[in-house]
Amino acid sequence: MKKIYQTGLVVGLLAAMALLIGLCMHNESLWKPAALVTAIGLTLGIGSIDFLKSYQYTAWIIVAVVAGMLYPAAFTKIGSFDLRNKWLILVVIQLVMFGMGVQMSLKDFSGLASTGKGVAIGLLCHFSVMPLMGLLLTKIFHFEPEIAAGIILIGSCSSGLASNVMVYIAKANLVLSVVVTAMATMAAPFLTPLLMKLLAGTLIEVKFINMMMEIIKIVLIPISVALLHDYLKTASTQNWNKVKIFFVFCTVWLIALPFGLWHFFELSNFSVSAMQSLEIFSFLTGAVVVGVIYHNLSGRFARLDAWMPYLSMVGIIYFTTVTTAAGRDNLLKVGGLLFLASVIHNAAGYFFGYWLSRLFKLDKNSARTVAFEVGLQNGGMASGLAGSMGKLGTVGLPAAVFSPWMNISGSILANYWRKKPVNDLSPDLLKK
Repeated sequence: MKKIYQTGLVVGLLAAMALLIGLCMHNESLWKPAALVTAIGLTLGIGSIDFLKSYQYTAWIIVAVVAGMLYPAAFTKIGSFDLRNKWLILVVIQLVMFGMGVQMSLKDFSGLASTGKGVAIGLLCHFSVMPLMGLLLTKIFHFEPEIAAGIILIGSCSSGLASNVMVYIAKANLVLSVVVTAMATMAAPFLTPLLMKLLAGTLIEVKFINMMMEIIKIVLIPISVALLHDYLKTASTQNWNKVKIFFVFCTVWLIALPFGLWHFFELSNFSVSAMQSLEIFSFLTGAVVVGVIYHNLSGRFARLDAWMPYLSMVGIIYFTTVTTAAGRDNLLKVGGLLFLASVIHNAAGYFFGYWLSRLFKLDKNSARTVAFEVGLQNGGMASGLAGSMGKLGTVGLPAAVFSPWMNISGSILANYWRKKPVNDLSPDLLKK
């Protein structure tokens, strides 16, 4: 693998020279492919450099942005198939969330009792500082309505599992981080639509119930699959048998839907809310079926759980590329301002997350944890919601810009704090 990285570095440097020549000659047919090869080569190449290898995933996201900017037509449609298709985006984002959810467990929620104060502070800061900061930035920079709504959207989403990774690197309070992430994810179906309705309702049409249902499908359904898998690892024979019975029922239900059951419901003049409830119930039955099948597959393939986060990374790179391609024209107009907004938004999360935690008397390690939980948003959720609205190239654009910077800044801050350990360990860390 090291030879591949080293070869990539050499290719990247050679391509960079071709890029410069192409730019000087104004030869688009030379500099465009050279730019893409440079990005790919250097991304592979940093894997051979010890102090840069931790940024390799972020570099792949940058490659996705470069590819989407240079060749937008290649990443919006394949033939007549639209790569921004609502259902395709939903499936990809569900795979991303499932890959992240596999890293969670039911035990994560057991830390709530011992971290209650920190969790309350983390949730309060996250769902107040970030959406309000997003609103403030839209007033300062005067983005067009749909892009402004996208900034408020990413600020209103829950924290992502990337925050847990950063907390682990920083050697802060990992128990608190995991619980805050879990609780923020559970709260998102209600709080995210509410905040969007209050803060972005004048910018775009926000349908509260529809957005709530989309978040349940995007986030809670795939995470429930992962938690079912975790539950089955230690389930008793009796409980396993109950799950098997429910699995059979769910399978029959799903098979019946395309063979007339859903059509029957449509002809029964059910209300819109009743149909939405049936849709969510059908997704939940799908979660049970997928959870049981995946659990059995993981028993056969021991490394399956370890592979899932990489599948998440591929999914994130996919919709980053598609979002960038779809919003290329908008990025050319406001890309610089969006990046500046992302830096300010992200820095405000770290700053207020840390100092508000200290104001409420949390220890320094817990304050560092809250800083990450507040400063790092779930860009995947924001992209998925934008895709469900059919506005990937506008509402989804801030997520494509904010996400790479959040990874970079989070890594820098985590490594800095790792080198600056504190002595006032929280009770949770002392128990370890």
